[in-house]
Amino acid sequence: MNKKVTSNAALLLAAIIWGFAFVAQVDGMKYIGPFTMIGVRFVISIVALLPVVLIFERKKLSREQIKNTVKASLIIGLLLFAAVSVQQFGIQITASAGVSGLISGLYTIFVPMTYFFFFRRKIGSQVWVGAVFAVIGLFMLCYHPEDGFSFGLGELLLLIGSFMWTAHVMLIDHYVKKNIRPLHLSWGQFAVCAVLGVIAMFAFEADSLSVSSLIDAKWSLLYCGILSSGCAYTLQVVGQKDADPTYAAIILSTESAFGAIGGALFGIDHISLVGYLGCALMFGGIICSQVNFDFLKRKREKNKQNE
Repeated sequence: MNKKVTSNAALLLAAIIWGFAFVAQVDGMKYIGPFTMIGVRFVISIVALLPVVLIFERKKLSREQIKNTVKASLIIGLLLFAAVSVQQFGIQITASAGVSGLISGLYTIFVPMTYFFFFRRKIGSQVWVGAVFAVIGLFMLCYHPEDGFSFGLGELLLLIGSFMWTAHVMLIDHYVKKNIRPLHLSWGQFAVCAVLGVIAMFAFEADSLSVSSLIDAKWSLLYCGILSSGCAYTLQVVGQKDADPTYAAIILSTESAFGAIGGALFGIDHISLVGYLGCALMFGGIICSQVNFDFLKRKREKNKQNE
């Protein structure tokens, strides 16, 4: 089979797994609190990801690599914990896999815009078009024909979380260039997040924590811990080896759409027709922001030269 086809298939499967993870998170929150979800999920994830690290990263690390990895893991792990905490509380309030996935997915637009405003990096017109679609779509998603516009605490937390995911992506981009291996960094940030999650779990949710509640939430925890973290991350790493970066970003951005699909399939989401149109606009905006239309300009110039 063609390497690119295999890579794209791996990336698509990763996006599907991540999208349906929003469904698992909504379901898990019926039985356990946000910090319990985070703590247990990431404990499972570091156990699930460890064999992957040992298999794909067998080369010995230098002292500098170890130092850089530990430093980066601590910094990014703290931000990851903050991002997933805000997102988890947003998911608990909205109780919607579709809304959570789409608002969280806005980071794909915020990343290039942040680079533009703070680092003066040029971005394509497609990002601005995508941002307009996303804003209009978000308004429609939060508009209810019977009640009017409603942007509550849950949506606000998810939006704040998407800004945190933006910073998370940028920090990873910064540190992987400092002679750090991606899988080691991934495991390190998961480990930091797991420790912080367990501490917060016992500090704030000890009264409601029980073995029976964990058993009730077992499938959600296992899905998020094993598939969403260990499996999907491995698929992403394997897929991006031979995939075109532009197409890889587009495929991975479909995560938000699969979150909405999962919410509808499992009867979690009850979104109005206007809301679904807003979902379509937001998804279109996310996809549009990832597409580089320069090839059309080059094609027109080439045609003119051939005339």
